[in-house]
Parts: sequence; structure tokens; C-alpha cells
Amino acid sequence: MARLLRPLTRGTTYTRLLHLWVPMLFVSVWLFIDMSKPWVPAVLLIPLGLIPAVRVGEGVQAQLLLTPGERGAQDAAITVAPSATWRDRLRTVLWLEARMALGAVTMGVTVWLPVLAVDLTRLSFGQVPDDNPLLPVSAAHWAYALLAPLALIALYAVVVGLGELVTAIARHLLGPSAAERVAALEERTERLLERTRIARELHDSIGHALTVAVVQAGAARATGDPEFTDRALLAIEDTGRTALEDLERVLGVLRESERPASRRPTLVEADRLLESARASGAKIDAEVTGPLEDVPGPVSREGYRILQESLTNVLRHAGSVPVGVRIGVEDRTLSLEVRNPLSAEIPGARGGSGLRGIRERAALLGGRARTGPDRGDWQVYVELPLR
Repeated sequence: MARLLRPLTRGTTYTRLLHLWVPMLFVSVWLFIDMSKPWVPAVLLIPLGLIPAVRVGEGVQAQLLLTPGERGAQDAAITVAPSATWRDRLRTVLWLEARMALGAVTMGVTVWLPVLAVDLTRLSFGQVPDDNPLLPVSAAHWAYALLAPLALIALYAVVVGLGELVTAIARHLLGPSAAERVAALEERTERLLERTRIARELHDSIGHALTVAVVQAGAARATGDPEFTDRALLAIEDTGRTALEDLERVLGVLRESERPASRRPTLVEADRLLESARASGAKIDAEVTGPLEDVPGPVSREGYRILQESLTNVLRHAGSVPVGVRIGVEDRTLSLEVRNPLSAEIPGARGGSGLRGIRERAALLGGRARTGPDRGDWQVYVELPLR
């Protein structure tokens, strides 16, 4: 019983009833003007529904009154976008006609069923109504009092049922079209890709800074040389400052999604990475061929992060070892290679996400990445297309 009566306690039941009543205001105004042509409002809805902006207004009303709990949901079943195609416009016309028809039924039910309950009660007391077309009776009887609650129950059932029906129709006719679903899916995919990219950015930048800090601090403690300790602290300070700048930039993007991302480092600034690795004890032999400034922005930015992660892996797993860095820019390809002697612990052998991130970055740009042992060295080799 409590479950059957639950709709009485829900605000949605009454907002849906209000939504069904609204069209009848328009109809009532017309009937006041000309009662001989009650079909005119239904005809006027046809050109009205063909206006793209009407779908926005109907969607807003439906979300507010029919599905208030779904407002703001990413996957809301009722959209508030203007009609983009003729199919959307025809769906809006059908919706307006259906809403008016259900509104007329609702108005009739909510007016006549309460009147019927009152007249049944009057019949039970011996008063015979002569103006109720639903009661073609001429004799009163006390048993009519037993039928009066049935009219109210029918009113309750019809109102709740019409509310559910108009909501279902709204989801179908005002819901997103196939093109809108595809656009929403693409937008959601872009957001997920952006979150993945931000996660990789943080992993590469913060991971590099922490690795440099750990290596420098350990070396300074082991040597006990004040001059070396000063250089180590300076390297930790510079690397930490760079990591904080990256962190602030990423957090700014997360806080204000509409704001364009601040400038990300590119391969033109590769010297900063190489000097950071040298300050951490690695013996860097770098060779750059070709104009790095001509590399397209997305390729140059991802190349910087790939180089950063490669050097971080060397410092983390191999320590102070000779490292060969080769960056080449040709007509259609950017090649990047980082080699270092194999140590007892092979970089990436513990299944970290760094090497996987390198391969993912290369794949997103249509390139390829190769990581693993090669002729006695550990090699990271990446090729990225420039066009």
C-alpha cells in the first residue's frame, strides 16, 4: 500500500501535472476567442514546432517539470539543443501535438472526476444532479457513496499514469538524435583523452623531478663534499621549480576547463632536460641534427615528454652512467633515441607506466616506439611523423 501511495509524496507527480496543464492555457484563450473551431490550436502548433529554438524551450520545460532529478546530468535523456535537422523539427511538432492531446485529457479528467465524486456523494444523500453527463441516473441511493472513492482513485491513477506517459514520450521525441549522441560521445571521449594526457604529464614531470631530487640527495650525502652538495641542492631547486610550474599549469587547466592550456615545453628546450640529467650525475652525449624549431607543436611537445621520461628511467634504474641522446629532424620524421649501458636492473622491468606512456604518446601521433635491450645497451627509440 505504501508503495502505491508513494507518488502522492513525490514533487515530480505535481510538476508533471502542471506540465500537462500548461498547454490548456493556450487552448482556453483560443476557445474564448472562437469556440466554433477548437482544432485551430493544433494546426498552429505545426509551424511553431518547425522553429529550431522551440525545441530548446520545450526541452527546458521538460527537464524542469518532467525529469527534475536529471537536470545537469551528462547523459540526460531530454536535450535542450535547438533542432539541427528536419527530423528534429518533425519530432518537435509531434511532441507539441502529443503534449496538447494529453493536456486535454488531463484537463478533462481533473475537472470531471472530482465533480463525479461530489455528485455520487450527493446521490447517496438523495440529491439527484441534472447537469452531470457522467451520471445518467434519476434515482438516488445510499450505495452511491461507495462509488465516490473509486472516482478519486481513478483520478489518482490517471494523473500518475499520464505523468509517466508524457515523460516517456518526452524522452523519445525530445531526446538526443543519433547525431547528437555521436557528438556527445566524441566530447566525452575527448574529456577522457584529456584526463589521460594530464595524468601522463604529471607522471612525467613530477616523476622526473622526484627522481632527480632523490639521486642528487643520495649522491650529496654519500660524498660529503660541500661544493658538490651546493651543486646538488641547486639542481634539486631548479628541477623542483620546473615541476611546480608544470603542476600549476595542469591544475589551472583542471580548475578552469574553458581556459586554454598554458604553453607546454617543447624540444627546443631539451637542453634544460639534458643539463638536469647531467647535474644528477649522468654523462650525457647529445647530438641534435635538423631544425627543432620547425617541428610542429604537438610533435615537439610530446617529443619533449618522451625524452624526459627516457632520462628519468635512466636516472632511476641505471644511475650515473653514460647516456647517448640523438635527436634528428628530417623532412617527414622526428627521430629520438636514448641509449645507456644495461645495468643489473633493466629499466621498466618492474612494469611501471613510463615506458607504456612513451609508446602511447608515439601511437597517438601515428608514430612508433621501440624500447628494450639492443646490442648491450638499453634503448628507447621513437619515430614521430611531422606531417
